[in-house]
Amino acid sequence: MESKEKTMDLTTGHPLRQILIFSIPLVFGTIFQQLYSFADTVIVGRCLGSDALAAVGATSSLHFLILGFVQGACVGFGIPVAQSYGAKERDEMCRYLWNGTWICLLISLFLSLGSVLLTDTLLAIMNTPEEIFFMARAYIVILFAGISASVLYNYSASVMRAMGDSRHPFYFLLFSSVLNVILDYVLIAFFHMGVSGAAAATVFSQFVSGALNVWWMFRRMDMIQGKKSQMKPSLPHIKRLCVVGLPMGFEYSVSAIGAVILQNSINTLGSGAVAAQTAGEKIRQMFTLPMESVGMAIATYAGQNFGAGKLKRIRQGIKQGMVIQLVYCAVIWAVLLGMNGLLVQIVLGEAQPEISAEAGRYLFIVSCLFIFHGSLMVFRNTLQGMGYSFHAIISGVWELAGRSLGGWLAVHGAGFTAVCLANPLAWIFALCYCIYMVRYFLRKNERKQNLT
Repeated sequence: MESKEKTMDLTTGHPLRQILIFSIPLVFGTIFQQLYSFADTVIVGRCLGSDALAAVGATSSLHFLILGFVQGACVGFGIPVAQSYGAKERDEMCRYLWNGTWICLLISLFLSLGSVLLTDTLLAIMNTPEEIFFMARAYIVILFAGISASVLYNYSASVMRAMGDSRHPFYFLLFSSVLNVILDYVLIAFFHMGVSGAAAATVFSQFVSGALNVWWMFRRMDMIQGKKSQMKPSLPHIKRLCVVGLPMGFEYSVSAIGAVILQNSINTLGSGAVAAQTAGEKIRQMFTLPMESVGMAIATYAGQNFGAGKLKRIRQGIKQGMVIQLVYCAVIWAVLLGMNGLLVQIVLGEAQPEISAEAGRYLFIVSCLFIFHGSLMVFRNTLQGMGYSFHAIISGVWELAGRSLGGWLAVHGAGFTAVCLANPLAWIFALCYCIYMVRYFLRKNERKQNLT
């Protein structure tokens, strides 16, 4: 399967080396993505104050509810592409790619219209504090209106990764991240657009990175330029894409419902608790997203090897992925132990001592339990890469249960401590389920291979 641009075949070579090489651009991409998100938080917190920061934070789980579906579905749509690539079936790969494009167009239209129309209702259901309600609405409605930009980036990047190219999505994400930070500061500090400026900068930057991905694919990857017959909607391919992709989108959304429930509980603790959790969570995400990048590499690795029928390599990949996550978690825990207070101070400044203390406590508790998140990324993405996406929904239900338990404890006496434990509980619940299902499906497919 030739192309003008060299891509990675993950069905050959040493698993650890292949996963690391493929992961590195993904890791740096998520780091820069979080750096601009972190910069966004700092600019909002320093330029607009803690109420504006709380307004942005109060919408984060709601945004995750919608954006999570987009991210999950787009990753899922890339799995049949990866499996066809691993099986060296170019025609099938092109059909999956183009049928996924038509599905993404429909998703963009439906989600943008629906979420914008329901914004006020959703914010009210979440008990958004009155003093930040209108700022929260101004921020989230722009993000909802720009969902198509997120779909464009996530689907194009998913397809490129499925074909073994993780470098160029990183380069374009790096460019858009720098652009986002610049636009953030200009729109907030000079044009005085408030939180609306931060949202507009995010949407525009996502569109730029997605457009660059598409430009590169058509310019450098001749393998995607199929015949006209391959570009037409095909019911069998649409069905397969929906069976794999939509459950992954729902898994993200089901998990996000737990985050919405948790956010509802945090909102009842006051804007101070919202600001503390927002600051701590932004820092947490900056350090855990590289684990998720390794997970994305595992999904592509598992997808290509499952398509090639190389189940033993999938087992090897799980072991090597766990080694990577364990080493990373140990290093990051040590780093955060020394930099906890400094990072919180960067976000909130020195004028918020009580909020800063709570944010630091949140970050310390969560960082001690990072390994559960890293392990979940390995096992869940292996399950998804093999094509068993329905079970991703079930793992999302377990995450929902963990976050809901944390939220319930928060409003029934445990307070902010329960907020700190909510995400780790979600990781642990989902991890136990994913380990069991990965072992089950590997054994089942190995038995099938032995019979043939």
